Amino acid sequence: MAIVKIPAVVMRGGTNNGVFFNQRDLPSDPAARDRLLVRLAGHPDACPMMGAGADGAEPLKVVVVGKSVRLDADVDVMFGDIDATAERIVWSSRCGTLAGGVGPFAVQQGLVPVHDGSNVIQVWQQDPGRRLRSHVVVRDGDVIEEGMFLEDGSAFPAADVRLDYLDEGLGGILPTGQPQDTLDVPDLGTLQATLLNAGVPTAFVRATDLGLTGRELPDSLRRQAKALVVLDAVRIEAAARMGASAGVRAAARLLADLRIVWIAAPSAYRTGQGLEVPRANVDVLARVFAGGQTQRSLDGPAAIATAAAAALPGSLVSQVARTLPGVATRIGHASGVLTVDASVVRRSSGWIMERASMSRSARCLMSGWLHVPASARAA
Repeated sequence: MAIVKIPAVVMRGGTNNGVFFNQRDLPSDPAARDRLLVRLAGHPDACPMMGAGADGAEPLKVVVVGKSVRLDADVDVMFGDIDATAERIVWSSRCGTLAGGVGPFAVQQGLVPVHDGSNVIQVWQQDPGRRLRSHVVVRDGDVIEEGMFLEDGSAFPAADVRLDYLDEGLGGILPTGQPQDTLDVPDLGTLQATLLNAGVPTAFVRATDLGLTGRELPDSLRRQAKALVVLDAVRIEAAARMGASAGVRAAARLLADLRIVWIAAPSAYRTGQGLEVPRANVDVLARVFAGGQTQRSLDGPAAIATAAAAALPGSLVSQVARTLPGVATRIGHASGVLTVDASVVRRSSGWIMERASMSRSARCLMSGWLHVPASARAA
């Protein structure tokens, strides 16, 4: 049986690992590309190393990066979740953690010209359609991966890869037009929420209104079936309110992407790794419910939304957080503290987010080839 080798790189971006591909090494036809990626993920040969969605594991995350034809971008990127057991790939993922690896991967693949020092790489994320800037330090043509930046949730210090998220929510970040809404949640009653569309569709609620503290750890909360049912009910009601004027497909996608973030005032707590976080080190506590489960850390899009909400007058987050105008917000999450700087302004279309910046780390873990039958490559 003839075998085809597909170049691939396993990279850590932020607190996640993903398999990165150069677009030129994959089929140009989207359907053929997706079939190949699903096969590479292990279907029907379930590959334990990759998880691939089997036995309840998280879907494999893949990133496809290629040269851009846009005048305002150097490279295009797509983030996907592959569940090999369901033979599908979803390109609607807004993976803000793996975004930290895009710039370094583009340099390593020779997709962008670079010089010694800090390089600014313009990135276009095709789905949902947004611009990013990745700041990557290069020496002698190679990405500098070692440094003193320690990202909570990662074991070792690394170089600082700063990400700037641009022009988020230009049509307005408040889908209902107001900083607070009242949700009517079955078996819970009325609930105040801030519904925001910046970074990712997000509904913010007070932890106390859910009977929570904001200091919860994912593993402990997963054992609380009643709390998970309540969070899912809030998610459904918030999606219905945010997507009231959307079509059926848009509403379904909104429900899939929506994060529920419960917030609390600054407080000392212990991370999932057992580290003590002092109250003085955080401006707001945040925990995230997405995709039917609680997250181990704060993903990039949810972090952007939280910082934007903290800067938005009248939002629940601005009332709870001790963020000062023009100062980045230190968000205490289950793996540590993430600092995000967001700028929101009011325009004729409503409140928009001009920019959000955060630091991530990235490192190449493994590079080589994934092997598939030639029939899968040609399918």
